[in-house]
Amino acid sequence: MRTISATPKMITRSWHIVDAEQHILGRMATEIAHRLRGKHKPIYTPHIDTGDYIIVINASKLRVSGKKLEQKQYHHHTGYIGNLKSITLEKQMQKKPEDVIIHAVRGMLPKNALGRQMLEKLRVYAGPEHQHQAQQPEMLNIN
Repeated sequence: MRTISATPKMITRSWHIVDAEQHILGRMATEIAHRLRGKHKPIYTPHIDTGDYIIVINASKLRVSGKKLEQKQYHHHTGYIGNLKSITLEKQMQKKPEDVIIHAVRGMLPKNALGRQMLEKLRVYAGPEHQHQAQQPEMLNIN
């Protein structure tokens, strides 16, 4: 058997929609990261972006287990001394729920230029509407 190494010409990308309503954040994010990397395809090659485009709708209706809404914290530093800002998951879901999913998926992708390229194929919307009907996306079932 010979191992096939994918080239950019061999890659065909499709569009998928994930409805985040009633899905648990971590389980959904792992499946999205898996699809963005292209690991579900037989031509998967680690150094080439072989993944598909993913559209996530209803991000504001996402679920988490346990006490994560009150206890999970998101931190960022402003660049000034002593300015480490924190926000809880509950407040972030009210403020901008799209960032919660993007942050979870980003942590599951490679930490290099290839991972940033893969993350660009993720589109997240808080409500049920999206602007990608022309791409004819198909629904993706996540267990």
